[in-house]
Amino acid sequence: MRRGIAASALVASLALTATACGGSDDGDSKDGQSAGPVTLTWWDTSNATNEAPTYKALVEQFQAANKNIKVKYVNVPFDQAQNKFDTAAGSKGAPDILRSEVGWTPAFAKKGFFLPLDGTDALAEQDKFEPNLIKQAQYEGKTYGVPLVTDTLAFVYNKALFKKAGITEAPKTWDELKADAAKVKDKAKVDGYWGSTQAYYAQCFLYGEGTDTVDAAGKKITVASAPAKKAYGTWQSTFSGKGLHKADTTADAYAHIQDAFVNGKVASIIQGPWEITNFYKGSAFADKSNLGIATVPAGSAGKAGAPTGGHNLSVYAGSDKAHQDAALKFVQFMTSAKSQETIALKNSTLPTRGDAYTSQVKADPGIAGYQGVLPAAQPRPALPEYSSLWGPLDTELPKVAGGKEPLDKGLSNAELAIAKLVPDFSK
Repeated sequence: MRRGIAASALVASLALTATACGGSDDGDSKDGQSAGPVTLTWWDTSNATNEAPTYKALVEQFQAANKNIKVKYVNVPFDQAQNKFDTAAGSKGAPDILRSEVGWTPAFAKKGFFLPLDGTDALAEQDKFEPNLIKQAQYEGKTYGVPLVTDTLAFVYNKALFKKAGITEAPKTWDELKADAAKVKDKAKVDGYWGSTQAYYAQCFLYGEGTDTVDAAGKKITVASAPAKKAYGTWQSTFSGKGLHKADTTADAYAHIQDAFVNGKVASIIQGPWEITNFYKGSAFADKSNLGIATVPAGSAGKAGAPTGGHNLSVYAGSDKAHQDAALKFVQFMTSAKSQETIALKNSTLPTRGDAYTSQVKADPGIAGYQGVLPAAQPRPALPEYSSLWGPLDTELPKVAGGKEPLDKGLSNAELAIAKLVPDFSK
């Protein structure tokens, strides 16, 4: 997940230029036998400003070590990439490698767009990766991506503002959070918490009640079940009360929340590690040690957790053998311990393999903090449609939070829309 944009909130796909197609460059023959260097096309979906420069530098390193492979780097906006790749792959014109959000991986694997990577060079060091992240890259027993970066959501807070309010530790439940928010408002004169209306962020509340949008194993839609209603009721309650910022339902809500937090205008939010570098740019966190990171508060079921996010590198099944072989070598290089260490140090993102958490990497308080909350992260089920299920909720939840629609009506509407996405599931 990047910058809070749900995977289903995608713009209409755009016409693809010839430069986006793997294996179409000068020096490549149509039968896959290279008349010169093989030219790969990689669609990177990382943040073009904060993260892309690191990936571009690694591409240069790879090319220097592999003289017969060229990599055409294309940065594709995250909120456009899923639709664009879907369109391109369907017309046999997709890039050779895609930085695929974990939720897209099973969906594209189901369509036959991704190459199975089991037994290939790309997964030669499979045992070095976190097992749950490998599992999340699988579909029907085969592995279709190599984990590049991982993430989850955490409760992040301004330690100085909490201290000013007499609060010595992060809240462990949503009730504690509400009480803390009131104290911050009284003592520090700013709101204590500002929540998001986006479905991805609200997922934490579902986990807190031991439920989910669907029961994938039981093939049942659970978004309007009693536990889910309780979860969303708690979520809704965090937008009203002393020290609780009202819901922002504007298109720029994400930026508003982030800006307020990094500049000390609100004491806490729920956020992911992709914003670590931006936290440090804010006036409130010029001293990095002022950033507090804790597991999201637990629900009434006593459970605390957040969705596991992140990105895999996947290889296009429609590329010829010469390009696939080169792509596998590139994926192996980009996901190596050394490359992941470089990415973590430059971008403050979380590695997916244990041997990349070097002492230097863990010296970053942001990375160390998020590493501490990873055990509470919950992998998504291997359901191709799972990421798209947040779409209906992204339509309904802002209406609920903004007071334009009752919760029951919003969840009922979402249930009907979800039923169309998974028609074989019961309600």
